[in-house]
Amino acid sequence: MGTAPHQQAHAPLMRHALDAALQGPRGANPLVGAVLTDQNGAVLAVGHHRGAGSLHAERDCIARAQQHGVADFAGTTLYSTLEPCRTQGRTPACCDLIGEAGISRLVYGAQDPTANTGGAAMLAQAGVDVVPGVLSEQAEALNHRWNQAQAQGRPFVTVHLAQSLDARIAAADGTSQWITGPESRAHTHTIRQRIDAILVGTNTAEVDNPRLTARTPEGELTESQPLRCVMGHRALPAEAKLAQGRPEGEGWMQLRTRDPLEALRTLASTEHGGYPVRHVLVEGGQSVLSAFFAADLVDEIFAYIAPTLIGAGQDGAARNTLGSIGVETLAHAPRYALDPADGGPVTLMGEDVCLHLAPKGAQ
Repeated sequence: MGTAPHQQAHAPLMRHALDAALQGPRGANPLVGAVLTDQNGAVLAVGHHRGAGSLHAERDCIARAQQHGVADFAGTTLYSTLEPCRTQGRTPACCDLIGEAGISRLVYGAQDPTANTGGAAMLAQAGVDVVPGVLSEQAEALNHRWNQAQAQGRPFVTVHLAQSLDARIAAADGTSQWITGPESRAHTHTIRQRIDAILVGTNTAEVDNPRLTARTPEGELTESQPLRCVMGHRALPAEAKLAQGRPEGEGWMQLRTRDPLEALRTLASTEHGGYPVRHVLVEGGQSVLSAFFAADLVDEIFAYIAPTLIGAGQDGAARNTLGSIGVETLAHAPRYALDPADGGPVTLMGEDVCLHLAPKGAQ
């Protein structure tokens, strides 16, 4: 494996690949972008990964080049923000396609942090000129939280917050449907379609009695459904919608623990749809959300904020989004950054505002 004498010369095209990666959604797979250039450095195609089960960025880029009429890849350079995979998962190994296509040079940013690493060395052995580590800090920061999830042996965690302007999730009498509008709820259902599992606490399962299914704007069940999970020790009542009928009665499990990391590691060893659970959406309630935030196990936030004020109620019974998360002084409060991935950091959804956030340092 060789190193180009001037890595800085590759930086502009790697930045192009990093920008492309941000078009994809976070979740079971890392964000990855790819750019293919000809021998003169002209861009032939740009690709990115669109989520679990879709083409990896390198395959997407090569496919787009072929659609544009590129048939001979001799002399081309492929820029990828992440070292190409060398083994087959839901899709074939990218290294095989790169070698078969006859691409002359691979320039990549971050090394694969999983057991799948080694793709660059395999390509180098096959005669591809490999240039590693271009803008490696930016490429690693792009998937900072995904890498952390891998290191902890757990799925990537997305949190859904649907709240009033003053961060309430229910009024004093317990009413909570609906604080946010239909556009926000529709967006939540698009996220439910791409996750592996959805998780709530036993209190939410009892009080709100949700189905936790993914549905179309017309209310029909979508083809892809998440594994529905309830975290806590109390058994669900027999009349709970999660335990009733078909398809609502299929594909749910109870995680009898109050430890969020234990619950996540249990899910990581659980298969749903033929694959391990690698992306979990946590929707509540207050106790469960607080536990995940307190344990620093939230990798991505979609916060839907309605232009509504609820207040505490006369007896203070209105529920806040979060309870205690262990913060006693402002200096210890966790900080979050606007996340430019997957549609951008701030989106108007009807009358609501959706903030897309990630822990500081995640971009």
